[in-house]
Parts: sequence; C-alpha cells; structure tokens
Amino acid sequence: QPNLSDTVEAWRNADAVCFDVDSTVIVDEGLDQLAAFCDKGELIRKITQEAMRGGLEFREALRTRLNLLRPSMETVQKFTRAHPPILTPGIKELVSNLHSRQVDVYLVSGGFTSLIAPVARALDIPLENIYANRLKFFFDGEYAGFDEAQPTSRSGGKAEVIATLQQLHGYGCVVMVGDGVTDMEACPPAQAFIGFGGNVVRESVKKHASLYVSDFKTLINELNSVD
Repeated sequence: QPNLSDTVEAWRNADAVCFDVDSTVIVDEGLDQLAAFCDKGELIRKITQEAMRGGLEFREALRTRLNLLRPSMETVQKFTRAHPPILTPGIKELVSNLHSRQVDVYLVSGGFTSLIAPVARALDIPLENIYANRLKFFFDGEYAGFDEAQPTSRSGGKAEVIATLQQLHGYGCVVMVGDGVTDMEACPPAQAFIGFGGNVVRESVKKHASLYVSDFKTLINELNSVD
C-alpha cells in the first residue's frame, strides 16, 4: 500500500476514480435491500456478513444468496421503482467535482447492474462505466442465475477490472475508493486506495488503508486544495 502522502498525491492527480457502490456510494447493501423486499432479509444478511468476514468465497456467497432469493425480472423492476437508491451524503458533489476536472468515474461493484443503473443515472455516470454482476432471466422473466463470466462475480475481480481499464484507456493513475477488503485488494493495480467508513466501518480496512475517511467532504476539500 502507498503511504499517506502518495495516496493524497494520487487522489489529486487521478485520471480515473473507481467507486465501490454498496455502503460506499449508497448507504446500504443493494442485495440485502432486495432480500428484505422479498421478505428474506434476515437470512440473506447472515450470508452477506459471513462473506464480508471472509468465511465464504465471494462467488459461492453470491450463488447461495441468489438461489435463496431467485428474483424474477418483475421483482427486480418493482424493487428498483419502490426503492430509489439512497446516496451517501456528498457523493453527488464529489462526482460532479471529478467530472468537472475531466476525471473518468466508474462504479465497480460485486452488486448487480440492474440495481446499480439508477445509482449511475443519479450521479450522471455513463451506464457503460458500470462494472458489476448481471442477473440472468429466462424468456418468461424467471430467475436464471447470474453471469459467472463477469470478473466482479469472483474474488479479486475488482483488481481485474482496474487492470482492464488501465489497458483500455492508458490511465496513469487510478484510485479505488471503497469500504471493503475487496476494494483494498484492488490496489495494486490501482495506484492508490482510499478507505471509506461513512456508512460502515470494517476494522481491517481502517487499520491498513493509508488514507481512511468517514465523509466525502474530506475528499472534496482535498481536491479543491490543489486549485
């Protein structure tokens, strides 16, 4: 991990910033919310916690939760209509700040594109800048699994996404921002990682991140202090 001054330097000079979504850009975990909507909240949350603690391989945890939920296309649509995403305070201002500096912003998540699209729209992030998992449905709209070819469906997937972005766009400085261990593990190849504890604090991230913030205002100020 780069040290504090390297991380601050990278943040000020980033040509791309990748944000985790659940508990970072939005205040809760999308899949847990969907589960609560389907009256299976408690059950699913236990598995989420287990996975977060590293007790279950990421894809295995995903598969287990989705097999319990089996959300149909109609359920997902009803859910996204009934529950517009609750954005973390300051994120909208931060993203527009980055955009005005010509920094490319991506949402890189172990969550699902169908749940993240409304978040991207709310932040003016192009939908093609979402790197996340995809739910699959049969022609009648019933649940058909998820696309296991997506890098974000497996452990270490966020690092793969960042490496791909660096290759595609030739970025010299990519910063990953997130609350979880999977975000921290994406650096390297990311040049820097910033831990976010505004919604949930994960001790191992707080301990090991060279820069750990609990609100986005801090990051906005850090950007503007350059000008």
